[in-house]
Order: sequence, then structure tokens, then C-alpha cells
Amino acid sequence: MPTPPASKASSLQSFPTKPRVFILSDISNEPDDAESLCRYLLYANQFETEGLVACTSTWMRNRVCPQDMEKIIDAYAGTVENLNTHVHPNWKYPSAEHLKGLVRKGAETYGMTAVGDDIPLSPGGELLLQKIIAPSRQPLWVLCWGGTNVLASVLLQIDHKYSPEDSQRLLSRLRVYAISDQDDTGAWIRSNFPDIFYISSVHGWNQYGMAAWTGISGDKYYGFDHGGPDFTKMEKDWIKENIQIGPLGSVYPDYLFIPEGDTPTFLYLIQNGLGISEFPEYGSWGGRYVKTDISSDGLGSNHYSDAVDRVIGKDGRLHVSNHATIWRWRDAFQNDFAARIKWSMQSAFEGANHHPVICINDATGVQPVKIEAEAGSSVTLDARKTYDPDEGDKLSFKWHHYRDPSATQWWVEAEVAELGIKNLDDEGRMVEVTLPPPEKCAVDQISKKPIEKGQLLHLILEVTDDGVPSLTSYRRILIQAMNKKLLGGEEKGREAIAEVMKSE
Repeated sequence: MPTPPASKASSLQSFPTKPRVFILSDISNEPDDAESLCRYLLYANQFETEGLVACTSTWMRNRVCPQDMEKIIDAYAGTVENLNTHVHPNWKYPSAEHLKGLVRKGAETYGMTAVGDDIPLSPGGELLLQKIIAPSRQPLWVLCWGGTNVLASVLLQIDHKYSPEDSQRLLSRLRVYAISDQDDTGAWIRSNFPDIFYISSVHGWNQYGMAAWTGISGDKYYGFDHGGPDFTKMEKDWIKENIQIGPLGSVYPDYLFIPEGDTPTFLYLIQNGLGISEFPEYGSWGGRYVKTDISSDGLGSNHYSDAVDRVIGKDGRLHVSNHATIWRWRDAFQNDFAARIKWSMQSAFEGANHHPVICINDATGVQPVKIEAEAGSSVTLDARKTYDPDEGDKLSFKWHHYRDPSATQWWVEAEVAELGIKNLDDEGRMVEVTLPPPEKCAVDQISKKPIEKGQLLHLILEVTDDGVPSLTSYRRILIQAMNKKLLGGEEKGREAIAEVMKSE
């Protein structure tokens, strides 16, 4: 059994970079923004928070409530010392004073009435502009929990004050994840600035039950995927017992409609080894999204919309939905939340549970493991050096072929053949993975011509400890199927779909 480094804190997971995050929130229109901010602060050591702006939305059109952000940060102040006991010494939590210094007001008016050449930027808009133009190699993630008029006003100013070349350069730094459209500026932004990387569910106005993000907790309220998600860890009794405790948990309010509708925006960015932020189509705790427009002429938009996953639910049946891209991970992300609440209350390292640290083929970290392999061949993956920082915790290993990201449509079974996964030891720390043959993963679906570079196959390793609550770490293995000898297809191929159908 491998042993962790000597120092307990230094044995915890570290990260290559911190995503830059700027939050726009219509906090206090209902309790969910406050709930999401409480959870966000428990992950604040993983992010470089650049702004916390109270904004309007269709639900709260003429006022903003930055003071409610400050109250939650005041509660967070009483937890920072404890929280820092439970993270790597190079990845400490920011002080409450620093975070309070980032709180601003957005425009106290609705939607496009805040956007115009003769309308000055709000204090929140001024801060956002400052963060966009600041030199940085890291993109700026704007997480929109309410309306987007603060962002729209800044984009208009950049468009008018900078040359086309400079404007394009600045906007290329932006990444947006919006919780649907909550005012009339979201559609305006996507129409006028199509190059901006923009994740958002698109649906009829106020039909939020159709949106992927409601998979966080909305199955009972909206009535989707009956029998699939397990709602136990979203029940008010579970939240009262596991979340609404301690200094920060005490300011986590009871939910009114669904809890934490805004949380998927930063679950998407959490560095747990599952998601890769520049690839929404890969899937993460924050859902899975694909490009709305796949134009190859450079004129299409950079908008990402809902995708679906195929997940076996609590009822043992297959569920296919956009909501499943989030609720499939619910048990793990709720346990993670509860564990961090315990961190906030516990000054001793030994008094709380900590995440397993995964090492595959001698590579430790959260970055994906990338492999090229010939179709039909086998590769060995060795996770024997994976360890748990808490003495005595037992680890379980689950290797899972995540087929959905490799598919181009809903009919995953027909398009993506399964990887063969064979345990090479009793615990499953070491496995042999066999790729499908060339005709299954390196042949054009329509023409049947063999291709040299086939499917990108996604294998997920989940390592879960037996602490209380149990915690899960992930590692994504990206296996590029190759077919250098062009085997398995038809040399001439087929020119039309009629030929394919005729031959079947």
C-alpha cells in the first residue's frame, strides 16, 4: 500500500492553476443565491475570485442586495482558519476582508435599460471591465446567477472604445456560464457577440424545468426523470442535519422552490479530476453541453447548449435527459458539500475527512491522462500509487466508460462501443483496457471509410473513501483511438446514405 507524504496537509490535493471567477447574482430575490454563495465559499481556495456583483433580474428588477453577500462573507470569516487546516498549504482560502472588497452593486434597473452609450457603468460593471482588460493568461469566468445586464453594458463599452482587433482579443478571454436567461440581455449578448464562449440552456421564457441546471435539485419541483435521481440528500431534513450547522451553515437559508439553482456554474469549474473547463461537451458536476452551431466557416457562434446523458437511475431504469448530466453526480457533490461544512467547524486535521489523491501511471494530479492507442489494442492503467491522506481509510476503485461525450447524437449504443475493462488485482487499482476493433471506433459512420484518427474515448476513474461522509476523487483518461493501417472499413466507402441503407 503506498504511503502519502509525511506532512498531512502537504499530502492533500494541489492544483496547477486557479480559475478566475466573477459572479453576478440577483441575491435575495429568493433563497437559492444565498445558498449557492455559501457553497461557493467552501471552494474558494480553488478559485481566484475577481468580483461579487449584486445584480437585478426579471424577479427583482429595481434593486440589488450586496449587503446580503457581505452578511454571508461575515459568517465565512469565522471559518477560514478551520478551513485552511484541511487544504494543501499552497492553496489556502482567501480572507473574508479580501472577498468583501470585491462586492459591488450592479445597475439597479432591469435588463437593457442599463445598456447604452450614454449610460454609465455601474460599480459592478466598472470592476468587471477592469478584470477583463487586466493582463492575465487565464480566462475570466463570468458566472451569471441572475440577469446579465452588467456583462452586456461592459461588452458594449469594449465594442465601442476598442479597435476590432483589441476588442476581439479582450473578449477571447471571457467564458460565460449563465443560469438560463433571467432578463432580456442574454439573447442580445449571444446575438451581438457570437464569438464569446457562452454556456446556457436555451428554452421558452420562464420554462426553467427544461434547463439542464435544474438537474442539481429540481426533479421533485419540476417532475422530470421520475425514479431516476435520489432526492434524499436534497431533502430539508438532510440539509438541516448536514449543511445548516456551524458559522457558515447557519446562514444557509431553507429553500423556497429548488435549492441552489445557480450552483452548477461553479460545480462545472471545481477541480476534482472530472471536468475540463474548456470542453463543456466532456461533462462535469456542472453538466454537459455541446455547441449549438457547428459552422466551420468561422461565422458560427461559440454558444454551448444542453446535451443529454444516459444514466441508470435509482429505480434501475435507463434515463436519458439533460438533467441527468448533473443529477448523476448528486450523491458525490452533496457528500463533498457536507464534508466541507465539517471542515469549517473542525480545527484538527484528524477531525474531518479528506479526498483521495489519484495517481495513474505515476502521474498525480487532476489533469486528464492522455493516451493514443490502436483500435483493438489493450493498454494497462496503474493506479496503485493512489492514496488517502487520512490514515485507515479504505478506498474503492470504479473504472467507468463515459460513452456519452464520444457520441454525436442520442443513439449512443449504436455509435460508441464499450471499452473492455479487466481488473488486474483484487481492488481494481490496476486494469487492462481494451479498445473496440477498428470497425467500431475508427470508421466513418456514414461512408464506412476507415479513418486514421478515430473516436476520442472517455474513461473515468472514481476513487471513493469510506470516511464520513465518504469523498470521491476522479481522473479522466482520454484514449484517442488510432487506425494507422486503415483497417475495418470499406476502402472505397459509400457516397450516399442510400448505399448504406441498401447494404444493411
